[in-house]
Amino acid sequence: MPPVIVLAIGAFGAAALVKLLARESRRVNAELDAVRRSEEAQAPLPGHTLRRDPATGEYRPSDS
Repeated sequence: MPPVIVLAIGAFGAAALVKLLARESRRVNAELDAVRRSEEAQAPLPGHTLRRDPATGEYRPSDS
């Protein structure tokens, strides 16, 4: 095969790979943004502190 054809096929493949990776990156970032928005909606009110639950090791809002 002539080198020009090999380079053209390689460039086409690289462009397709970049397009695929960009689409996947946008999809993952959209999922992460959705999770962040839902976490912000469930965030405790300002002024409340979190205390570690000794039984589970999770942090929970304090009663006081």
